[in-house]
Amino acid sequence: MKIAILTLDKREHDKDYSNPTPGFGTAPEALLQGFATLPEVEIHVVSCVQQPVNAPEKIAGNIWFHSLHVPKIGWLRSGYQGCIRATRKKLRQIQPDIVHGQGTERDSGISAIFSGFPNVITIHGNMRQVAKALGAKPLSFHWLTARLESRAIRRTDGVVCLTCYTREQVQPLARKTWLVPNAVDQAYFEVQRNVDKEPTLLCVADILPYKNQNQLIRSLDPIVSEHKFRLLFFGNVNQAAPYGVEFLELVRARPWCSYKGFAKGDVLRAHFRAAHLLVLPTLEDNCPMVVLEAMASGVPVVASRIGGIPDLIDDGVNGLLFDPRNPGGMRAAVLQLLSHPPAANDMAAEGRKRALERHHPAVIARQHLEIYREVLAS
Repeated sequence: MKIAILTLDKREHDKDYSNPTPGFGTAPEALLQGFATLPEVEIHVVSCVQQPVNAPEKIAGNIWFHSLHVPKIGWLRSGYQGCIRATRKKLRQIQPDIVHGQGTERDSGISAIFSGFPNVITIHGNMRQVAKALGAKPLSFHWLTARLESRAIRRTDGVVCLTCYTREQVQPLARKTWLVPNAVDQAYFEVQRNVDKEPTLLCVADILPYKNQNQLIRSLDPIVSEHKFRLLFFGNVNQAAPYGVEFLELVRARPWCSYKGFAKGDVLRAHFRAAHLLVLPTLEDNCPMVVLEAMASGVPVVASRIGGIPDLIDDGVNGLLFDPRNPGGMRAAVLQLLSHPPAANDMAAEGRKRALERHHPAVIARQHLEIYREVLAS
C-alpha cells in the first residue's frame, strides 16, 4: 500500500529554515516510527514550507520525504490555496492509494480533502473548541482555522479521533469516524527513573490562558510553606502578551517556581527521569502528548478532568484528575500524590503498562493500516 502523509514540517512552524533536518511534531513522528517497522507499506511524507529547506529523499527505508515551497500568499489568508495546489500536483506524481492529513491546525487537513485521492484526516487540536476557549476574534488565526476545520471534517472520507471527546465533537459532521489514540516515541519507553531528592513537579505546555499555568501557581501557594517542592515550567511564552507577562511576574516572585523555556526530546526525557509528578492544568485539550510521554516514562500524572484527558487517565488508577477551575481541587490532587509516594508509584506503573499496550508506535501504525484498508474497500 502506498500512503501519503500530509503534515507540517516543524521548520515552518519555528521559521527555522536553516535547520538541515525535517521534523513533524511528536505525534506524527511517533506514527512514522511505527510505519518504518512495516515493510509492506510505502510512505510519502509531504510538507509545505514558505522558504526552501533541505529535503532528504528518504527519512527511513520505506519513507520518502517531499518538501514543497509555497510562498506566503498561498497560506492561511487564501484558505491555503497555494498549499492545496502544490500538494495536489505532487500527489499526482506519487499516485498514493490514500492520503492522510495530520491535523487541522494548518494546511494538512484542507489539502487532504482537495487531493483528488481517497483521504482521511486526524484531528489533533480540535481547533473549533480552541477558538471558543480563546474567544477568537473574526478573521484571527484561530477563527479562520476553526472554519477550515469544519470544512475538512465534512468533506473527508473519515476522521481519525484520538479520544471520545473528539469523536463527540466531529460525529455530527463526519461521514465516518475511528477512535485511535496517538503513538508515543519509543525513546520515552526507555526512560530509566532516578528521581531527585527534592520533590520536583513539571508543567509542560505553551504559556497560554487556556493552558491555565497562572491558576496552578496561585493554587499551590498555600502549601509551599509546609511541603517543599520545585515547580518547573516548559513551553513557549509570548513575553509581550498580558498572560505571558503575568506568568513571568508570578514565577519571578516565587523561588520554588522556574521557567525553563521550550524543551523536547532528550532534554524533556532527562527531566522526566528526575521528576516526581507531571501537572497539566489545561482548560481545553484533546490528547496532550505530554501526558502520554509522561506515562510511557513512568512519571505520575495529575491533570484536568476536561476534553480527552479522561480517555487517557482513569482517575485513581493511572493518575489523578481535577477540575481546572477549582484551585482547591487542583491543590488537593497534587498534594495527594506528593504525600503518598507508594500510591504515586503504583499509578505510574499502571500508566506505563497502559502506554506500552495502547500507544506503542507499532500498535498505532497497524491500527491506521486497518482504517486505510476499510476506506479503500468502501
